[in-house]
Amino acid sequence: MTKAKVTSPKAATSASKTLTSASTAPKSKTAAASALSQTKAPAKVTSPKAASAASKVLSDGRTSKDSKAAAGSALAQKSSKTKR
Repeated sequence: MTKAKVTSPKAATSASKTLTSASTAPKSKTAAASALSQTKAPAKVTSPKAASAASKVLSDGRTSKDSKAAAGSALAQKSSKTKR
């Protein structure tokens, strides 16, 4: 049985900064919103759309540390089930 994951306080702070920044890209905001929504909700998982956005945020070299922290948290909470 896997341990339920939630967004850490540090990642939640990064997600909040990402969401309130006027210069943040929409994909970063999608990933940050997903991470922030999972702060105290271990039953929630990141949607495929948010996981895709988070992956793109992490691979973009122009992204801020706060955006990457939020995206990493969102991606870590992605469902481990795969569709076949």
